[in-house]
Parts: sequence; structure tokens; C-alpha cells
Amino acid sequence: GTIMEQIFPEYEKQFSSLWVSTSMGILEKYLTPENIENAPIDELFEIIKDKSHNRLTKAKAISIKEAAADTFGIKIAQDAFSFQLKQLIDRMNFLDKQIEALDCQILEYYEKFDCYLHTIPGIGMIAAATILAEIGDINRFKSSSALVAFAGIDPTVRQSGEFSSTHNHMSKRGSPYLRHAIFLAATTCSFHNSPLNAYYKKKRDQGKHHLTATGAVARKLTSVIYAVLRDSKPYEPKSFC
Repeated sequence: GTIMEQIFPEYEKQFSSLWVSTSMGILEKYLTPENIENAPIDELFEIIKDKSHNRLTKAKAISIKEAAADTFGIKIAQDAFSFQLKQLIDRMNFLDKQIEALDCQILEYYEKFDCYLHTIPGIGMIAAATILAEIGDINRFKSSSALVAFAGIDPTVRQSGEFSSTHNHMSKRGSPYLRHAIFLAATTCSFHNSPLNAYYKKKRDQGKHHLTATGAVARKLTSVIYAVLRDSKPYEPKSFC
């Protein structure tokens, strides 16, 4: 990030993150704002279209070229900056390959278990493996409430008169890795077509804040996780409203 702030400070504003695949593809090809400015628009657009899987349009290519032409970045010693940036990109690509290899190994281990967590909406294979690894033997938990507590997603309520959702704080107990995996899955469920999406909308219609509603989805999802592990059966869709 520091290198780009010096040679092309406007670039990062073009993307949600400097390290998304589209940004990385452009930097790997061109390295400097001068090269981007001089690149044929169709060539730049082909990279953007390919790396974004057709989500970004030619307007993005034009915007990046215009930013490169008008940049306030440092003009001198760009060869040195380019070398540093190339080294950084190579390290990021190496880390990506290591992560891919690790994901493959995780899946190999997960597939050895008679586990159906990946059949639950919002939970992919890697998330399922993470959740299984953190929970271990489901028989350790007497109920879904015990699992909710272990995950640290039971609300700790400050009792000051009547209950108010604005005073509802998430517990910091339990496994942070499990909590993170469940909240990511709950967020996915909240915005995609699933029974838990309807449950999220119900909570929002009741006037609940987005985070409060997502927390409620996370607790429901944990109950589903408990049932799937307890019964060792695939998820069966049902209404939660």
C-alpha cells in the first residue's frame, strides 16, 4: 500500500481493496501509472473484464487511465518503486498459492468425516471444516444453547430497566474462530435466498438493527448446526419465522 501511495495515490480508490484480483492483474501487467496511461484501452479492459468475471465495465478502464494521467504520484525513481511493487506482488501470489494448497488439504480432511455441515445454506466447505474443527464432538454439548454459549454468540444484556436492543452486546466468550465462521455464514444467509433470509427480514421488520438481526440469525444458524451434527444428517429446509 505504501508504494502505491507514493507513485499512484489515486489508484487504490478505484477498488474496494488494493489486493482484489482485478487490481492485482493490472498492477502485475503494468506496474506504473505511466504504463497504465499508455496502455491501449482495449487491452486494459480485457484484463479488467477477465479478472472481474465481467462484473466491471469499460468505464472502469477509462477511469483508471484518467487517474493514471492525472496522478500526483512521485515521478522520479519509478524503476526502484516498480521493482519493490513487483517483489510485493510475487509474495502475494505465493501466499495465494499456499492458501489454495492449505484449503485443498483442509477439504481432504473434512471429507473423511461423515459430516453434513456444508449442506446448510450459507456454509461452504471450508467454513464447514472450520466449524467442525472448533466444535469437535457435538456430544460435549447438552443442547443447542450450550453450543451458542460456546460460540460466544449469546447476548450479554445490561439490565437497566426495560431491555433495549441498543444495550445488547455480544459475549466475548467461546471460540473466536467458530464465532467468526458462524457470523460470516449468518451474513450470507441474511442476504441470500434461504429460510434464514426470511428470518432476518422478520427481525428487521420488527425494528431490529442490522447487527442485532444478524446476531439473531447467527443464533438460529448455530441451532441448525447443532441439529445437523447431532443427527449426522443433511440439512432439511424449514421455516424459522
